[in-house]
Amino acid sequence: MRLYRWGISAALGGLVFGYQLGVISGALLSIRRELGLSAVAQGVLVSALPLAAMAGSLLAGRLADALGRRPTLMIGAGVFLVGTGLSVLAPGYAVLVASRAIVGLAVGLVSSAVPLYLSEIAPPAVRGRLVTLQQLAITLGILVSSCVDLAFASAGSWRAMFAVGLLPAGALLIAMLRAPETPAWLDAHGRDDEARELLRLVAGEEEVERLLAELRRTHEQRTRQLGVRELPRSDARPALVIGVTLAAVQQLCGINAIVAYAPTIMERTGLSAAGSIRSAVAIGALNVAVTVASVRLVDRLGRRPMLLVSLAGMLVSLTLLGFALEMAPGPSQGWLALAAILAFVASFAAGIGPIAWLLIAEIFPAQARAAGAGVSTATLWLTNFAVGLAFLPVVAAIGAGPTFWVFAVVCALGLAFVARYVPETKGRSFSEIDAELRERWGQRAGAVLRAS
Repeated sequence: MRLYRWGISAALGGLVFGYQLGVISGALLSIRRELGLSAVAQGVLVSALPLAAMAGSLLAGRLADALGRRPTLMIGAGVFLVGTGLSVLAPGYAVLVASRAIVGLAVGLVSSAVPLYLSEIAPPAVRGRLVTLQQLAITLGILVSSCVDLAFASAGSWRAMFAVGLLPAGALLIAMLRAPETPAWLDAHGRDDEARELLRLVAGEEEVERLLAELRRTHEQRTRQLGVRELPRSDARPALVIGVTLAAVQQLCGINAIVAYAPTIMERTGLSAAGSIRSAVAIGALNVAVTVASVRLVDRLGRRPMLLVSLAGMLVSLTLLGFALEMAPGPSQGWLALAAILAFVASFAAGIGPIAWLLIAEIFPAQARAAGAGVSTATLWLTNFAVGLAFLPVVAAIGAGPTFWVFAVVCALGLAFVARYVPETKGRSFSEIDAELRERWGQRAGAVLRAS
């Protein structure tokens, strides 16, 4: 029970940034009318968060190694509170964009530190289940934000929509005050007795020596921590390619466009603002339900099968959504578009959504884990930024249907990449995963570090 309590405490970080990602979709309808924003101005507002999150992700690796995983999460919670408060009080567009950038910095810190914390505090047998709690929390945050948007839609109170985000940020800060540091970080910093006691609490007395031995093997590899610039020249390069590619595919498949612009998309089919937000609530509820199922299945079915099925389902549903948006406006178009969006979200939540985060936390060797997670997460937010900024202008240029067909092509490429390069990590220790990566990518099983 302690293990899951601590896991849920850290996963609150996912709840916070899931809320911040989702709340803009409903708030944007009111902000757009109140401030008279163009398509480009809306894109800038939506994209300020992921652009700053990229910087926060790169910073997170250094903070997590120097201060610890737990303090990094606490710092992220504090920055969330500052940025959200400024969003509520923003007197105009410029300050609102700046406040969303501050929130984005916190998103970057937390989105990198949460999977790192969860992967290191969990024994291998339950690591998949625990790490995917983050994605479950993200989907819950998006669902809650859609419900809040709906509650305030008639009043058009976007400030109230943002203000509710103070609650999960405060909850994250309080929860992490009572959570421990991870055994891996404690052991790496000479706090052996604390690491041993924590392993006893999370895995039981009979597992302590085996897990400690695994940490010792990890430390043999940990001659020094790799920096971001050293990653491409080290034996961590295959893990880096996988982490960066999965992060990019997770966003370039169009999920950010669906989450941020679902009400806008549904308005195109003739729904009212309230009806469009209600469709976003349905999308959020499905996202949560399927993510709950994937959390239960990821340690049973494995990562690769779920990724392959997920990407195939997304490819089909995006193709159908493109056709739906090319139809003449009317009830048939609205229902087909909603069905395609729901199928896409279900496919995303069943695989690439949670498993990209999980693999980013699992595949890097010990000396590259924090930096690798930071770079991969930064890539995720960079591509999130690109999609958020470009989506509406691209739709205006080539049409909504062709835009979603471009996303479908990304899913096809991702499917081919996973089939060829991504290993199965279910139930394996970090050292076993590292050994298979070197074998799969044709590297010798000798030295782990060849950085110059």
